[in-house]
Amino acid sequence: MRIAVIIMRIMLALRYAGLVALTLWVGGLIVLGSIAAPSIFDVLAVRHVVDDRVLAGAIFGETLRRFHRLSYVCGSVLFLTLAVRGILGPRPIWFAARLGTAFVMLAATAYSGLVVSGQIARIQSEIGGAPSSLPPGNVQRLAFGRLHAMSTGLELVPVLGGLLLLFRELKD
Repeated sequence: MRIAVIIMRIMLALRYAGLVALTLWVGGLIVLGSIAAPSIFDVLAVRHVVDDRVLAGAIFGETLRRFHRLSYVCGSVLFLTLAVRGILGPRPIWFAARLGTAFVMLAATAYSGLVVSGQIARIQSEIGGAPSSLPPGNVQRLAFGRLHAMSTGLELVPVLGGLLLLFRELKD
């Protein structure tokens, strides 16, 4: 009986740690995309700051870079807690789908943070100003637009996957 109680407490702690990591990750992405980014760009534009879009992009870029580090930790904690829960058993309902979802979420975040963000920074450095200051058909402006859209799309993966995982956890 004592071992069963210990395992139940371990499972509860694992589930709690995974849920905290998941809510930090998903909540943070929602706040960044819906509040932080628009606020930064709007405030600098309204205050007529010189090179407002360049400065706003730099501020948000650094914020996102730092958040990516938190996302890697949250994603790793989520993935590991799910895996250990599966090993210790009983496995959560839809265990393989949950583990696969967590992996895809972490992979999308890593690709966005390690690959796409670097490509965006390189283009911004080459431009030396706001991409929006370039003519509409400019190759660098178009490349920046594609990378920005890709980054946004990749960040939607953990948001949608995370909301799905939260729903599954609530149903258990």
